[in-house]
Amino acid sequence: MSAEIQAEMVANVWKVVVKQGDTVQVGDTVVILESMKMEIPVLTESQGVVSELRVAEGDVVQEGDVLAVIS
Repeated sequence: MSAEIQAEMVANVWKVVVKQGDTVQVGDTVVILESMKMEIPVLTESQGVVSELRVAEGDVVQEGDVLAVIS
């Protein structure tokens, strides 16, 4: 079973905290977004392994874009 982590707003990807293959727990920060000079951590709601990272630092994401996939 996979879980997609999606952007909740239009923002810039300020920092990617994990890399593909990392193990994450519920509540771990995966990506930090920046919008209107605020840093917004994006947390995982499931545990597992980061199977895909679909963004890089500096990317602009739209609401609903998939940032990462946890398997």
